[in-house]
Amino acid sequence: MDHSNIVKMANDIGAFFKSEPDRDLAIQGVEQHIKNFWEPRMRKQIIQYLNQGGGDLMDIVAEAVRKLPVPNN
Repeated sequence: MDHSNIVKMANDIGAFFKSEPDRDLAIQGVEQHIKNFWEPRMRKQIIQYLNQGGGDLMDIVAEAVRKLPVPNN
């Protein structure tokens, strides 16, 4: 499966929150955005990508994705 589009979307969110001086708040912002606006299928896909190595994710995005619960769908 090609993850390039979902990785780009996640990193775009990370780029927005990267300007937050408090790293923990930036990670929370990314996590909350994904929870609020991504459908379960997309969340599951980014979690799977991270579990397979996730090398192209920004560090704050990877940390945020680690905190996401795995969707049941």
